[in-house]
Amino acid sequence: MAIVGSILFGFYAVVALFAYAAFGGGTTVLALILLGSVLFVGVQYKIGKWAALRSVGAEDMPEDDPRFRDIHRSIERMSREMDIEKPRVMVAEMGVPNAFAVGRKKAGVVVVSAELIHMLDHEELEGVLAHELAHIRNRDVVMMVIGQGIASIVAIVAQFAVLFAGDNDFGDFIMAMVVGNVVQFIVMIFVMAISRYREYVADSDASEITGGEPLARALEKINSADHGRSKIDEQASALCIKGEERSLLSKIFSTHPPTEERIRRLRA
Repeated sequence: MAIVGSILFGFYAVVALFAYAAFGGGTTVLALILLGSVLFVGVQYKIGKWAALRSVGAEDMPEDDPRFRDIHRSIERMSREMDIEKPRVMVAEMGVPNAFAVGRKKAGVVVVSAELIHMLDHEELEGVLAHELAHIRNRDVVMMVIGQGIASIVAIVAQFAVLFAGDNDFGDFIMAMVVGNVVQFIVMIFVMAISRYREYVADSDASEITGGEPLARALEKINSADHGRSKIDEQASALCIKGEERSLLSKIFSTHPPTEERIRRLRA
């Protein structure tokens, strides 16, 4: 985690120094670079949170509804154990059993699919909820947004570097687009590595609250479901406890580690 994080910061440091030199240096330029980066990531975080909730049609889960009363009680208890404020709880028709969390410790949101509630027993559902609460406590969503923001900033600077170095004709524009996409793809490899690691950490933290077996059983049931009916878009899928289906080459580029390995570790 330290190595990958250092590499990400290294990418940002290089492009920040490039921008600093390109604009002539000085305290004002440095302040604008830092302020612009913070604003860029902040806007990306706000939009990403809103888009994820909107994409699945998430609605508030009524606390006084008998169907959801036990869920709220479990989240209240586990939030106290994790020393975080109880997050907003929402439910959505995702087409598949799944769940995800967005936000941070004092402004978190947990979204649970109706299909997941119907499929899992209470202990298994608590294991999934503990996993999502761990993401909020560990600020994983914020960390991922920062990583994605760095990837976008690096890509934009790379594009401008190509344009400044050339004649600003159509060929340079095409080359800038290609270089920007390639550079962003390289940085995203490290962002995805962070995401896979944080899934293991959230599993481990959840097992300390509910035990490893309930979450392991939940992952087995979720994995066995027909995910071809999923209504979850790619952005929200990266946040879910069960990510997208993986091909042979996508092991490097997946946001989630293999479910079988997660189950094995939980039962070890």
